[in-house]
Amino acid sequence: MSVLTIGISHRTAPVAMLERVAVSGETLVKLLYDVQQDACVAEAMVVSTCNRVEIYAAVDRFHAAVTSISRLLSVHTGVTVDELRPHLYVHYEDRAVEHLFSLVCGLDSMVVGEGQILGQVRRALKLAQKQGTVGATLNELMQQALRVGKRAHTDTGIDTASASLVTAGLALAGDLAGRRALVVGAGSMSSLAAVTLARAGVTDIVVANRTLERGVRLAEAVGGRAVEFAAVPEELAAAELVITCTGGGQHVITPDMLKSVMSGRQAFLLDLALPHDIDSAVREVPGVTLVDLETIQESGIGSRDGDTIESVRTLVAEELAAFLSAERAAKVTPTVVALRSKAAGVVEAELGRLLMRMPHLDGKAKDEVAQTVQRVVDKLLHEPTVRVKQLATSPGGDHYAEALRELFDLDPKMPEAVREVEL
Repeated sequence: MSVLTIGISHRTAPVAMLERVAVSGETLVKLLYDVQQDACVAEAMVVSTCNRVEIYAAVDRFHAAVTSISRLLSVHTGVTVDELRPHLYVHYEDRAVEHLFSLVCGLDSMVVGEGQILGQVRRALKLAQKQGTVGATLNELMQQALRVGKRAHTDTGIDTASASLVTAGLALAGDLAGRRALVVGAGSMSSLAAVTLARAGVTDIVVANRTLERGVRLAEAVGGRAVEFAAVPEELAAAELVITCTGGGQHVITPDMLKSVMSGRQAFLLDLALPHDIDSAVREVPGVTLVDLETIQESGIGSRDGDTIESVRTLVAEELAAFLSAERAAKVTPTVVALRSKAAGVVEAELGRLLMRMPHLDGKAKDEVAQTVQRVVDKLLHEPTVRVKQLATSPGGDHYAEALRELFDLDPKMPEAVREVEL
């Protein structure tokens, strides 16, 4: 099986298109299940965030899988394939692995170096595991990717500035200390927002969430207070900073809510959700500044360059080379096992015939003969099997395994049977 990635992100599509293809909840689960059930696909996982949707799949046919997965993405988002096609990117085999490693390190994020993507990929993997749509191929790849991402964030300075969409958005708000804030939502992004506000000196933080208990836990963690979700219009009257990230699919803040409470004052609104939480028409309300994902993308405030980025790219290249080398070596192992199994069968058969012709041999002599024959076979096979494992780590190394199968007339089904037993 080969790894295929099909995705759409802030790098290839405007936020308006990303808003249309955003999947979550039951829609995401149904997409995940339908992709895995496709005849071309053995395993599937979906990474869906506020600025990307990526489908990772273990496939046996490239073109057929691309067609099928693109169609399923269209079906579950309501966006036609013709509309999707100009914005989709496709990565296959080595390129798919490279893209994933770069992704978890934060190199492909709207805010370069942000660490949230690591948790988002981890949650996507857990969901796929829970739904039973991933197996050995994607499990192994994703676990390695998470290790690479963690290493990037601990061994390099990629996140020394605590880069995130939250910090990028709030950088446009000016001085935060002493201002009153309303955080709408209590998920991971909202939690990061609340913590960021508290660290910046915001002493009055209100959390509004559909599930009050979760809102209470978040508010207590930052020394704020929690309110019912229905209290959002009332809380807007005093809020100077408003951060939303519910992604519920409906606007939670509208122009009408603000018109009656904005007389003679200023408010900064940060919408980090897709679909958007805040109606963009609030920009027409005097005193309101709205920053959303489009604003952050256009500002370029999250972009980075220099030695830190290069160090992460070097890390990705090293980890990619090591992963691909180990993967190629693993592919030849079943063939080596099959060869040794066939050799063992030949030894056993020949010893059986020998002992039938020489029944007078005692036990000690029989053991000596058997050990001698086995040593001869082991020595003859040692060099070619070691060498083929070494050669297999290079690009195109699987051809050496094919040559081994051909030279020793191995049953083509046997290496695959060995692989299945190992899994």
